[in-house]
Amino acid sequence: MQNVNLKVQGMSCGHCVNSVEGAVKKLGAAAKVDLGSGTVAVDFDETKVTLDAIKESIEDQGYDVVS
Repeated sequence: MQNVNLKVQGMSCGHCVNSVEGAVKKLGAAAKVDLGSGTVAVDFDETKVTLDAIKESIEDQGYDVVS
């Protein structure tokens, strides 16, 4: 398992949290959004999903992954 913290812009409410966490969960990974810091902590198995795929799934929800 790998853990990364991503800086994500554009999240501001509970809907944002559900959108991001749900999109990541569909890939078989786990995400925890922290609205205060604008970060998403992601735990994933790098043999099953790539970090790029996770970033893309977040961006597909309308948010910008900046790091």
